[in-house]
Amino acid sequence: MKDRITYFDKNYNLRRFVYCTPFTLDGRAHGDLHEQFKRKTILTTSHAFPYIKTRINIIHKEEIISTPIEVAIEDMQKKTQELAFATHQDPADAKMLQMVLQGSVGTTVNQGPLEVAQVFLSEIPIDPKLYRHHNKLRLCFKDFTKRCEDALRKNKSLIGPDQKEYQRELERNYHRLKEALQPLINRKIPQLYKPVLQVNSHRDSFSRLSLRKLDI
Repeated sequence: MKDRITYFDKNYNLRRFVYCTPFTLDGRAHGDLHEQFKRKTILTTSHAFPYIKTRINIIHKEEIISTPIEVAIEDMQKKTQELAFATHQDPADAKMLQMVLQGSVGTTVNQGPLEVAQVFLSEIPIDPKLYRHHNKLRLCFKDFTKRCEDALRKNKSLIGPDQKEYQRELERNYHRLKEALQPLINRKIPQLYKPVLQVNSHRDSFSRLSLRKLDI
């Protein structure tokens, strides 16, 4: 079992700091989903915080650019983690759970999960370099829908009689979302599986050839 990260661990002996900057290729900070990039900047200081001085020199700077589909993957992973946390929170917090659920399955959410899926999963990408990102996002959505289902079940156990209609509305929205996502997240990219089959085929052929040589 992993050791629990304490408040002390999170706030002491810190030398690496990260901040993210959204941008688009035409210079705007924010754009549509298909054009939204993100720059992740990682700074390393010469000494660890806390320190006797409030300012410490930066000795290394690293930048990582995330493409729009990578940004979408991170966003879906974050939504899924929020659902998991709200579902398993102890003691349970019904208001928090409902807020996260509404943001996940609500029909009026702009640039919500369904729009993300429609933008990035409607078609198999032309560039083979994006195949694995496409597949990773597809798997993220599978995990996301499972977490939504768990959260709805948890919320049902927490609400009183006055919120039964609200629960039914959440469930209706979830089923509409799941139905719309189904054809998008069930589409696999055949090219991702061909190399594995070919390697196994060559390996089997090599093994049979080796056995024949040994028999001789």
